[in-house]
Amino acid sequence: MTRTWFSSDLETVATFWRLLRRDGVTLGFTTHDADLWFDGVLHRASPGMVPSSIRKSAGLEADSAEVQGALAHEAITAADLTAGRFDGAAVRIGLIDWETGESQLLYAGTLGSIGTQDDGFSADLTSRKAELQRDPIPRTSPSCRAGFCGPGCNLNARAFTREMRATGVDALANTVRFDALPSAARHTGGTLRWIDGPMAGIEMGIMAVNAEGAVMVDAPIDADIPAGARARLREGCDHTLDTCASRFGNALNFRGEPFLPGNDLLTSYPTPSS
Repeated sequence: MTRTWFSSDLETVATFWRLLRRDGVTLGFTTHDADLWFDGVLHRASPGMVPSSIRKSAGLEADSAEVQGALAHEAITAADLTAGRFDGAAVRIGLIDWETGESQLLYAGTLGSIGTQDDGFSADLTSRKAELQRDPIPRTSPSCRAGFCGPGCNLNARAFTREMRATGVDALANTVRFDALPSAARHTGGTLRWIDGPMAGIEMGIMAVNAEGAVMVDAPIDADIPAGARARLREGCDHTLDTCASRFGNALNFRGEPFLPGNDLLTSYPTPSS
């Protein structure tokens, strides 16, 4: 039987919200004045962090919600927000009866745009129904549309991923050097995910590899990353048919149309021969 919330004059009910970051960290908060443990997650008392009104509809348009709070809790800091640790995090918002432990989920989605101002932050939430607005029909393209080692590509990511140790960091050039990095050029367009150090769990894109073999990434690097910090590097792919066939032997799974005539040919018209 589904409970009817707020049906009596006095209720022992608080709001909770849960963040599931992409690096595997789960954070829970509640508007109650004491910490609550349920669903296997400790929800810290944080009355300053509350979701705004949640609009839900029976239609296919995405539900809207927003969350605001103060950067006072040690679990959410301006540095972590700037570093992108909360980008794309899954969000769960609901009600919890702090006496019986009964809870009900009201909203599920992901964190959208995040902004900071003074000593606080605000974030737009994107509901799951937003996925219904995506166009499921792929568009033609000369390059492969599949993500490297993702669905459609079907290559095994472990075959192109290796764990390395950093030997030096240049924060000004935004580069990292690794010991004995094999085939450095092949990592252009790949990814780097930190295992140790102050940026553990953060994934970065590899923009280029310079002549010295240092890896340049697309996000700011913490200058305090110590030598010996471990990172997991995955090779990249330029999504061309030649690379897919010659380097990976995976032309059968190429998701592109490299030989399809372009718009210039489709809009051309015959001219008399000279």
